Amino acid sequence: MSLRKPSAVLPVAALALAAVLSGCAPQDAKTDGAAAGASGTTGAAASCAPGALATRTAGKLTVGTDKPAYDPWFSEDKPENGKGFESAVAYAVAGKLGYPADKVGWVVAPFGKATAPGAKDFDFDINQVSISDERKQAVDFSSGYYDVRQAVIALKGSKAAGAKSIADLKGAKLGAQVGTTSLDTITDTIKPSTQPSVYDSNDLAKAALKNGQVEALVVDLPTAFYITGAEVPEAQVVGQFAAAPKGEQFGLVLDKGSKLTPCVSQAVDALRADGTLAKLEQQWLSDAVSAPVLK
Repeated sequence: MSLRKPSAVLPVAALALAAVLSGCAPQDAKTDGAAAGASGTTGAAASCAPGALATRTAGKLTVGTDKPAYDPWFSEDKPENGKGFESAVAYAVAGKLGYPADKVGWVVAPFGKATAPGAKDFDFDINQVSISDERKQAVDFSSGYYDVRQAVIALKGSKAAGAKSIADLKGAKLGAQVGTTSLDTITDTIKPSTQPSVYDSNDLAKAALKNGQVEALVVDLPTAFYITGAEVPEAQVVGQFAAAPKGEQFGLVLDKGSKLTPCVSQAVDALRADGTLAKLEQQWLSDAVSAPVLK
């Protein structure tokens, strides 16, 4: 995850399970849904008969995500309400797999645990988890359902808030959530002169920003707009980073070697192809339209 996982207040609208979406305004160039590479999809022999998959509970689909479940990816910390981009995507994928909303259940899956080796208590997890070769050693990924850009938010009036380039951020006290591509962006792209502060959750990172313990945080772009618009109004979006050379995408997380991976990837690919992912992104993430690119 890019800091969730963690922008202007995003609209909250009723979920239309038939709607779904792909790559909207924040990204200048889109990558194909399978570009980041789903794992476990080759030699797909698993039957994808609607509603008859080898799920943890017969006839039901169990979806995992972290708690709290943050806006704009979820709404009201209730993944089951179908509101927010990732909740809507989860139900759209479930529908493609043959599971109506009343056959979908949710479990709490902390970000670090969801991507670690070991058996899972969900059929798939949705939690702003970026697809990476390193993570593929421990878990399977579906095709990508969202094309990611990272962004910087800083306290208004701070030196970091006036940054116009990556070089302007090198002397800033920066922070991000542990184990995220947001933290990777700090260490690999910004390369600050002081070690960044690392937090176990977005809530702790946001509290540190509010308290002035850090000048700026790196998070994904939609989260940046939500945080500054609804949670930390004393902060502002400084800018976004150029898309990663290979493209960064969020993918659904599955148990390593899961028989469900090919079916879940097929569902995501179908939602991208029919425009559902793009519609959902427009519905739930449309406020994150632009931010200057830091170079």
